[in-house]
Formats: sequence, structure tokens, C-alpha cells
Amino acid sequence: MSLLTVCLIAVALAMDAFAVSLSTGTTMKKMQVRHALRMAGFFGVFQAVMPIVGWSLGLAAAGFMQGFDHWVAFALLTGVGGKMVYEAIWGDVNEAKPKKEQNIYMLITLAFATSIDAAAVGITLSFLNIDIVQPAVIIGLITFVISLLGVYIGVKVGNFFGSKIEIFGGLVLIGIGIKILLEHTLFA
Repeated sequence: MSLLTVCLIAVALAMDAFAVSLSTGTTMKKMQVRHALRMAGFFGVFQAVMPIVGWSLGLAAAGFMQGFDHWVAFALLTGVGGKMVYEAIWGDVNEAKPKKEQNIYMLITLAFATSIDAAAVGITLSFLNIDIVQPAVIIGLITFVISLLGVYIGVKVGNFFGSKIEIFGGLVLIGIGIKILLEHTLFA
């Protein structure tokens, strides 16, 4: 898998964290760097760890699924991407806005919830026989930067871009799922 593809996956996965960071930023009267760094840190670490968890689970099932793993990868990425698009369009707008954004339990919950998609991508990467270390680090770092940016933008411009960004991220994941399916069926 190319570095560009890994970066696109990382950016797509970071869109949930970006939306939560953005909405959190809208609740801040002024930019609080330590709060923004803490939120970005939690999101980045969870986004880096969850693909490793998914990858490990996927390796355990790899022998069983070898003949149709590309269909599973397609289904997982399309499902995750479709879920992101659905939630961005029809989900509860206030759902992602935490009441106390710096509460440690709230941060853990939000970081876990926004990184579940990364576990599904980790499963997909295991089916494609891709070493997980580099993608996990890239996913974590990109999520950290995008989450930090989300808080900053949220403070500056409010919640205008939230759902549009999630739709874009979902469409990127769907596109990558289609690409994997085409590579393994039409071009194999």
C-alpha cells in the first residue's frame, strides 16, 4: 500500500475526531492550547492503537478468509465510510459536542468512539498482508494534527464545516474500498 493511500486513510479516519474537536472548539471562548493538545493527544493515541488491535484480530482470522478478504475489506471500508456519511447527514448534530470537553472520562469515551473505525481499517490491512506499524503511526500523527487543527478552527469559525468534513472522510473510505475491490477482482 502506498504512502499516499495510507495518508488518505489516515485523513479519512481523522474526520470523526476532527468533527468532535471542531465542535469542542466552538464551546471555548478562547484557544486553550493545553486543552487542545490533550484532546489531540487522546485522539491521536487511540487512532494509532485501534488499527493495531484490528490488525491483530484480522491476522487471527486471515487463513479462513484468504479467498474473499478483498470483499471483506470492501465491505468494512464501505460500511465505515457509509456510516460516516449517514451520521454526518442524518445524525444528531449535538451528539458530538461534549458538555465538559476536558473531563478525562469524556475524552477517553470520545477518543474510543471516534477510533472504532480505525480498528475496522486495521482488520482490512491485516487481510492485505500489510505491516501495521507505519500505518498506525501515520494514522495517529495525522489524527493528532487534524484534531489540534479542529479545536483551533472551532474556536475561530464555529461549527460550520463539521458535517461536510465527515461526509468527505466517509467518501474517501468508500473510494478506497472500491479501489481494493477492483484491484482484486478486475485487475487480478
